[in-house]
Amino acid sequence: MRHVSDILEDKSEELVWIGPLESVFDALTLMNKKDVGAVLVQIEDYLVGILSERDYMRNVILDMHASKKTKVSEVMTRDLVTVTPEDSIVHCIALTKKHHVRHLPVVAAGKAVGMISLRDLFLAVIEEKVGVVGEDE
Repeated sequence: MRHVSDILEDKSEELVWIGPLESVFDALTLMNKKDVGAVLVQIEDYLVGILSERDYMRNVILDMHASKKTKVSEVMTRDLVTVTPEDSIVHCIALTKKHHVRHLPVVAAGKAVGMISLRDLFLAVIEEKVGVVGEDE
């Protein structure tokens, strides 16, 4: 059985985060630049939230807020569902289903060490069941 640490090992991506007082526009620019669907929100090394494309759609676009004037802290998700590197992939999938989330921050010793997505989890399960999934397939 694979664990979160296995997924993080395969991912070469850096931890993508932004401060809570930054604008939503800056967060979206960062998400676009890094090609990610969510960013962690941190004050120094302390995880305080997550901002996802879904948060943006629901709390900025649909509420007709201006991206450049709205702070990340105003629209981010604060009640985080987190996992540890030791958690199993099956446990993580159950959490995403139970809490209706697509991204799980990974926390170790009180600090964010990564983030995994529902896509990462599905690819890990497929890889475990049928072997390595190639880039060209």
